Amino acid sequence: MATRTALTGNYAVARAMKQIKPDVVAAYPITPQTDVVEEFSQFVADGLVPTEFVPCESEHSAMSTCIGAAAAGARVMTATSSQGLALMWEMLYIASGYRLPIVMALANRALSGPINIHCDHSDGMGARDSGWIQIYCKNQQEAYDTMLQAVRIAEHPDVLTPVMVCYDGFVVSHAMASVELLDDDQAAAFVGTYTPKYPLLDTKHPVTYGPLVLFDYYHEMKRQQVEGILSAPPVIEEVGRQFGDVSGRYYGLVEPYRLDDAEVAVVALGSAASTCEVVVDELRDAGVAAGSLRVRAFQPFPRDLVAKHLDGKKAVAVMDRAESFGARGGPLCTLVEASLYRAGKNVPVVNYIYGLGGRDTTTKDIHSVYDRIIGIARGGEVGQHYQYLSVRGGDGNGRN
Repeated sequence: MATRTALTGNYAVARAMKQIKPDVVAAYPITPQTDVVEEFSQFVADGLVPTEFVPCESEHSAMSTCIGAAAAGARVMTATSSQGLALMWEMLYIASGYRLPIVMALANRALSGPINIHCDHSDGMGARDSGWIQIYCKNQQEAYDTMLQAVRIAEHPDVLTPVMVCYDGFVVSHAMASVELLDDDQAAAFVGTYTPKYPLLDTKHPVTYGPLVLFDYYHEMKRQQVEGILSAPPVIEEVGRQFGDVSGRYYGLVEPYRLDDAEVAVVALGSAASTCEVVVDELRDAGVAAGSLRVRAFQPFPRDLVAKHLDGKKAVAVMDRAESFGARGGPLCTLVEASLYRAGKNVPVVNYIYGLGGRDTTTKDIHSVYDRIIGIARGGEVGQHYQYLSVRGGDGNGRN
């Protein structure tokens, strides 16, 4: 039977890893991820999981260890944040280029400098083109649920691509919430066993990992890698449906909230989507046809679904918890706009950069975003397309 208990996001992720029983976990501690590997290493020390836990001297070494173990045929997991992910940068491309189904918990945190240990999405966004699938979680329950699903997604024969399970540092990683855990046997049955297709240690069927590949075949290998990640959306949806059949909690690529008859909508990733939903309810009570759209699977981006859900809206605001310097628009917004453009949808879009370095984003802040797009929907000028939310001084448009 399922068990309901109070857990932080990090402890919920560690519990999922305990139920998955990976063959190898290699990691290095960094705030706000540290609790994940600290808690999991205790499970290993207590003999509760048969995992080989490798405490490494750096995140670069941790991902290198994961790559070697996964190439050998092991089921492999890790966790990191911020500068730790940045130190893995070189190895991220190797993991995805070798099509190794590694699963990594990423407690999102700002990238320095200046030094900051709190949440934004600059670490994950910096790695968005590294060839990893990225799934952004809204709360502690989803972080637990998605870790179980990520193993199935990464190891699917049509995908064979590493997965980042992203959740907001401190907001989700350290805050405690009620989380429903599957029974251990139930979780194990859902995750299943892993049979590697090309294990390096299968001496009867030798394979090559890490060759020098020049322009003669590198081009084709990258094209094959694209096939893996573009095969992920239907797998993410199917695994989400199957998880729902087990748990009662169904997941897809996006999560619309009161959106069908909405005239205005806000698009967001992560925990801010919960705040948007509270504001949507308040606006609905006041007679405003508001809705929201949470993008769960950010990479690969579900452009057709996003365009479908936003079609017919009179105005849309996209909230980015990361900056894309010089682009005059955040990473999520540029993809939303491209999705609408490719679908031939003429929907006014404005972009807000919010919550950098852990800046709190309140319902009052979100109300101000909705106030603006309600004004646009009623015939007002779009005006400044891109601006900072709740910034001190200046006009919020990135200039003082």
